[in-house]
Amino acid sequence: MKLEQIQIQTNNIQETTAFYQDILGLSIIEKNSKWVTIQAGNSILKFIENSTFNSIYHFAFNIPRNKLEEAIEWCKNKVVLIVIEDQNVIANFEAWNANAVYFYDNNGNLLEFISRYDLENASTENFSSKSILNISEIGIVTENPLELGNQLIEKHALEFFSKNNNSEAFSALGDDEGLLIIVKPNRNWYPTQTPSQSNPTEIRIQNNENIFELIF
Repeated sequence: MKLEQIQIQTNNIQETTAFYQDILGLSIIEKNSKWVTIQAGNSILKFIENSTFNSIYHFAFNIPRNKLEEAIEWCKNKVVLIVIEDQNVIANFEAWNANAVYFYDNNGNLLEFISRYDLENASTENFSSKSILNISEIGIVTENPLELGNQLIEKHALEFFSKNNNSEAFSALGDDEGLLIIVKPNRNWYPTQTPSQSNPTEIRIQNNENIFELIF
């Protein structure tokens, strides 16, 4: 499953554009006073201006399986990586066979670089903004994650993520290329103490030969 585009909100288009262009080094596809579209590997990240918006999203970028340590070095002087424990910034997801690091964007959104070791995407290039391969996760907040997951499976022929222990509190749909992370409201976004909230989100998904949009 591929997340072709996610559309989320920001209360400051100018600052958001500057962060993704100047700090993360991503290319701006199109921009005006109301929205900006950003190329993130094979995905598009779109922000819509909403001056009253006051919440945060969580989403993740896949990076090459062999580049997490380089990504950590690259992040220095750009962003502050979130410490998981004992000064270690690497989160180990043993069941998912993946490691990740976390940081915030200018909006307070929780971003993640994740290396998934079951993907054959190793790179010989030095880590740079071009190493950001795609948007691999977007968080969705709903009262019953398992129920929403089953509805999306029935309607769009998706599947629960086989590596996840899917439950009524936390479910994941998709695969290593793209995941919908579905959680209950007020569940803290790992590894922070920031509670999840339901925010306007639009997602364009490619699943096998099917392309469709979800609006939350």
